[in-house]
This record gives sequence, structure tokens and C-alpha cells, in this order.
Amino acid sequence: MKRRRFIKNTVAASAAISLPYACRNSSSDIVTQIIDFTAIDLSNAIKNQKVSCEEVMKTYLKHIHKYNPTYNAIISMVDDDQLLAQAQKADQSLAKGDYWGWMHGMPHAIKDLGALKGIRHTEGSLLFKDRIATEDSAIAAKIRNQGAIFIGKTNTPEFGLGSQSYNPIFGATGSAFNPGLTSGGSSGGAACGLGTHMLPAAEGGDMMGSLRNPGAFNNVIGFRPSTTVVMEDGDANDRLLWTSGPMGRNTRDTIQLLQTLAINPVFNNLNPLNLEEVKIGWMGNLNNYLPMEAGVIKLCEQSLNIVGDAGAKIEMMQPQFEMADLWYCWTTLRHHIRLEKLEYYEYPQKSALLKPELIWEIEQGLSFTEEDVLRANVIRTNWYQELDRMFEEYDFLVLPSAQVFPYSKGIHWPKEINGQKMDTYHRWMEVVILGSLGGIPVVNVPVGFDDQGRPMGMQIMGKFGDDKKVLEFALAYEEITGFLDISPKLEVLD
Repeated sequence: MKRRRFIKNTVAASAAISLPYACRNSSSDIVTQIIDFTAIDLSNAIKNQKVSCEEVMKTYLKHIHKYNPTYNAIISMVDDDQLLAQAQKADQSLAKGDYWGWMHGMPHAIKDLGALKGIRHTEGSLLFKDRIATEDSAIAAKIRNQGAIFIGKTNTPEFGLGSQSYNPIFGATGSAFNPGLTSGGSSGGAACGLGTHMLPAAEGGDMMGSLRNPGAFNNVIGFRPSTTVVMEDGDANDRLLWTSGPMGRNTRDTIQLLQTLAINPVFNNLNPLNLEEVKIGWMGNLNNYLPMEAGVIKLCEQSLNIVGDAGAKIEMMQPQFEMADLWYCWTTLRHHIRLEKLEYYEYPQKSALLKPELIWEIEQGLSFTEEDVLRANVIRTNWYQELDRMFEEYDFLVLPSAQVFPYSKGIHWPKEINGQKMDTYHRWMEVVILGSLGGIPVVNVPVGFDDQGRPMGMQIMGKFGDDKKVLEFALAYEEITGFLDISPKLEVLD
């Protein structure tokens, strides 16, 4: 079948940037470019002692102190003196031949939903505004074991609820490309930290697009793995609704961090996929089921044109499934899980400190019967089967990463899209539930910017367990597009 074209005369963005330190002769030049190193390049520069951990820390701290007040990506920061002392220790260890791992001496901040020993652990909730973690979370421990120096946490919405990273303790995080707009969520601080080069790498979690829409809103990679890749619970038949996962300024950095997070780290030596052997199913707005802000579909289709020009076969297609059933399934299972927060809801002193959206979700969960949950699980099993059917025909399924562009961070959530009112606080992110309910690997790849300079991305979804294949597509996509080479012009508060 002849490849379908969506938009004519698509032009890719600018060519890739050369590796900064590879073409420098003096260490002073290297220092000035430290924040522009990819995570892998920075790792190699440290390991080969082209730059010291102390120089890296000083450079990053200077950059963070200049720009973080504007963007609000990193919170609960450790004192500079402590961080510099840790960096000096990292240099001393390296001089003795004691190499800690690929993140040796690199600054890192984890999402505030996870615990980091000795650091404030609020989860964005007033209930825990003064809590100090006594031990590392499993994710933090893996990153620490690779030699990272933790400089603080990244901002997140209260308990990670909502695709807008605001909370009553730290406020809202802005997009790397416009600090007045939201960075998305719930991994908004992580994505903004990457986009503004305040962090070389970042991790987060994803239930309802929390790695994908921040990736799109900050022009970085966000990868939601198959739910058994990083998480200990569940299996191919009983998949979790959420998972931790990596983000990166590029695909290879994302893969490198996935190696650290994965239970079975087998993601080395990945190569760009041969796009001439790829067949893609483009679902658009699900046959007008999903309202989309003007321009979102256009950018995705322009990017798919580039992929098509590289040899991939692209077809419009639609799932043979009732999308309303999928939404019922999603909300029932999601809200039922919120009953884990019931202890906060039942006590007036605690419930008074909860965001209204969490209270609403708990009340929704309380309204469901066992039959409701059973019906939702039957729908989900049927969705697994439909995904398997579609992946027999297509290598990848594609949707936009969000239904709207980044919007004002002063707005908690969009109340309508193209005149269609949103009947829940999370309906505007319905586009991500197809991947979430499947527990399948999904990568956000950038598709460029609208005429207001707002970034967008699209979801590349693969079959459960095909994580390597999804990432190899992202490598190939990055080679033929230049969107990740576009950096924001950072702003400073007056």
C-alpha cells in the first residue's frame, strides 16, 4: 500500500550540535560548556578527568541559582557547601581509581514523590511539609549506587495528581520554553530541569502521562517502560497502572538512565531502527473522539511526514474498541486506587489540607461497587487483546502526547478544549490512557513548536515488552529530526 502523506513540504529542524568537549583544547573552555554536555558526555568527561566533579558542581549550582527562581524546577536544595564537599570527595575517590559508576559526581535531583535520605520529602502535600526522609527509595538507591550527588528534589503536584506541577508548598513549575506556562506533570520539575539544563538527567513516574506530557511541554524525551521493566510488582497479565521511568535531553541519555533503573538492565548497545522496515498506525484524534487544540495534530503529522520520507509506512487507523468504555475502565481503576489515601480523607484535620481533586477522586472510589471494578478489569483484559491485535499489523501506534499545548501555570487544568467542556479535572489528558491501561512501552518524542513557540510531542507506543524496539525507533527519529537541538532562551526574574 502506498505510504500516506499527511502534510506536504515538511522541513526538519536544525542539524545536530557537535559534542561540546570533544572539540575543545583547554579545560577552561570545557568548564563553560559543562551544562550543555549530554549526560553521557558529562559522564565520560568526568571519568576521563577532562573536568573535575567540583567544576561540574560549581557550574551547575551557578546555573541553578540564576534560573531556578524563574522556573521553579528544583526544590529542597542541599546547601552549596555540602554539595561542593561531596564533589571534592568524588574527585579524591576518582584520583585513587575508585570509580563509583556512570553518574560519578554528577548532580541529580529526584522527583519529590520519592524518598531521599536526609532530604525533605513532602510529596507536594501540606500533610508532609516538614517530613525528612530516613532512607532512600528504591529508585534513589539505584541512582546513588551509580555515584550521583543529590542536590535536592524536583517539583511535582500534590501526591502526583494532575498534569500540572503545582502545590501549596513550592508553587508551580514553568515550562523550559516559557516560564509563565505549565511544565506539565506530574514529572514537571524533572522535565523542566532537563529542558533548562539545570539537570543532566532526570527520572519520574507515569500513571496518566506523567513522563510523557512533561516531555512534550519541555521538548525532552520521556519514556514510560513496560510496567515490569522497572517495577517489582505485577506481571504481563497483571500490569500496574503506573511505573517509574527515565527522561533525557536525548534518547541515548534516556536509555542510559533506564539501564540504572531497570530490574534487568539489558538496554545497552541499542541502535537506530531501520525505518524502511517500520509500519506505523496513526490514530490522530481517535476519529474526532478527542478534542484537540488547533495545531497539535498538524505538528504530529508534519513529523510523521519526516518519518515517512525516511521509508516508514504510515497509515491512518482506529482501534476496534469503544473509547467510552476505556474511559470508564480507566477512571474506575484509577479512582479505586485512591482509597489508599482514605486515612487522610476520614479525618477533618487532614482532609482540610488535601487538594479538592484528590478528595473528589477518593469519593469517586468510595462510590464504586465490586461489580464496577470487575467490569473495569474485564474491559482492560479486552483492551490487552485489542492492543495485541493492532500490534500484529503495526510496529508502533502513535497519538499526540497531549491534547493541548502548555497553558498558563496559574490555571490548575484546562476547563475546555475547542469549546468542549472537560467534565473531570483529568479529562484533558485522556489521550494517554491507551498506553497506560495497556502497561505498554511509550516514548514521547518532540514534534516541534506552534507559532507561539509552545512545544509539543507525540507518543510512540509499542507492544508490551518491546521496550528496546520503541527506544530504537526514538534513536532513528532523533537522527532525522532536529527538534531536540532547539534550546530555550532562558529568562531571569527581574
